Amino acid sequence: MGNLIDGGEMIARMIKQEGVNHLFTLSGGHVQNIYEGCLNNGIQVIDTRHEQSAGHAADGYSRITFKPGVCVVTAGPGVTDVVTAVANAYQASSPMVVIGGRSPMREYDMGSLQDIELQRVMEPITKWSQTVLEARRLPYYMAMAFREAMTGRFGPVFLQVPSDVLFSRVDEDQVHWPRSYRTQGEVMGDPQLIKAAAQAIKQARKPMIMAGSGVFWHRAHRELAEFARAADVPVYTNAMGRGTLRQENPNFFSLSRKPAFSQADVIVILGTPIDFRLKYGRAPAWNPEAQLIQIDVDPRDIGKNKDFGIGIEANIRQALLQLTAEIGKGDHGEWMQYLRGLEGMADAQREVFMNSDAMPIHPLRLCKEIAEFVDDETIVVGDGGDIVALAASVLPVNNPGQWMDPGPFGTLGVGTGFCMAAAVAAPEKKVLMVNGDGTFGLNGFDFDTFVRFKMPIVSVIGNDRCWHQIYVGQKAQYGAGRTPATMLGDNARYDKVVEGLGGHGEFVEHPEQIKAAIARAFDSGKPACVNVLTDPEPAGVKGGYEFK
Repeated sequence: MGNLIDGGEMIARMIKQEGVNHLFTLSGGHVQNIYEGCLNNGIQVIDTRHEQSAGHAADGYSRITFKPGVCVVTAGPGVTDVVTAVANAYQASSPMVVIGGRSPMREYDMGSLQDIELQRVMEPITKWSQTVLEARRLPYYMAMAFREAMTGRFGPVFLQVPSDVLFSRVDEDQVHWPRSYRTQGEVMGDPQLIKAAAQAIKQARKPMIMAGSGVFWHRAHRELAEFARAADVPVYTNAMGRGTLRQENPNFFSLSRKPAFSQADVIVILGTPIDFRLKYGRAPAWNPEAQLIQIDVDPRDIGKNKDFGIGIEANIRQALLQLTAEIGKGDHGEWMQYLRGLEGMADAQREVFMNSDAMPIHPLRLCKEIAEFVDDETIVVGDGGDIVALAASVLPVNNPGQWMDPGPFGTLGVGTGFCMAAAVAAPEKKVLMVNGDGTFGLNGFDFDTFVRFKMPIVSVIGNDRCWHQIYVGQKAQYGAGRTPATMLGDNARYDKVVEGLGGHGEFVEHPEQIKAAIARAFDSGKPACVNVLTDPEPAGVKGGYEFK
């Protein structure tokens, strides 16, 4: 007879086998023996102040490490509290494993503590949602969870474990331990479709590429650069695609995206859905005569919202390797020169605001000052609305995974979770968070988590005293003075909140104070908040989002 081990030990061993060294949680009795298993197996437990933060941390961990982030939450409200984070990961195709506690099966439907069935609640927002009913099968179910999260289009999974199953002790010799349970292969594109796509791009007068999160998840940044160089095509990026092409690369473009879409005759979409961010592929945002070449690992997204000319189901890295081998040498210099001219004009226009000494501080001036602290050894987390959109267009993001934001679900409050994941998974990096003032109020108390785990994360808040992205659209639709529920307090001292939690705080009202304040924040060696008062109606920035 072998040693007796419980479910917490089995789960921890499977997590360790995946090379995952951190687990994110908010403590709960239904799952507490998983923590014991983590201690036994050298897995650091990071406990947060809200389950949503733990879920976002697991999402962020996967983006930094390319390994499945793991979040453990207790039964009932522990699981419901993590739902938003799971939905965000689902929309962003981010692989994470959520393990949820449950009341014991022997007390099923008797009204025990936190007794509610949540497997079906999680089904619409996960790739896979299951309940384990027998302790010895826990390793088997963990293997299935990791496989589902990390194959095909990545995404979150949910595993519910009743407490009597989790705390059961079984003979270790009677447990099957899966070792090899998912393929590492990469699907190549159909050769005929690849050939047709290469010909269409080469023969086009005005081709363009939009590179999204699929380029990041398939680690295709080198292949993207090589193909763009060979094809002589402009590349734009979104979501986790940001940083997959260095900004000094001659094929990198950003400020001319709108005219590029409206004028291009061949549009290549790499690993990103044609959703609201891409105007659903509709005119006048897109040239209605343009040929669409769409490449994605998930064929269900190919042709969604927009008819394609060529649709290729493939791993993005493999497809780019095939296209590069097929295309030879393209020549679109005139088109590239035209777009570069547009970029120069747009940059000159915003330069005025980036150098503005106006008060309240122009948000583009704030972004310019933040940019001085972003180098290749910095991870930037965007958690907000318009201030994050502006930061994304200004900050020098030049490496895969260097920029993290919510993605298409647009969840506010992801920042603290993403930051703690970056701090533990890449401790050699600086971590800088760009916040809106609204977002700070969602999960800001996890600065306590930063303090407890000695994470010197710096948050810079663009404090315009309102929910600006909503305020702008609401004002445009209904008029000035008809914007209820959009205004925040004029005197909110988020920096003082962080100081009260044991961190460092800075309050900035004048543009010339920004740089020194951020420098002091980094030099403090503590979690820090730089609270910067910005203009709620900045010149030259439309911002907002109109819901009609």
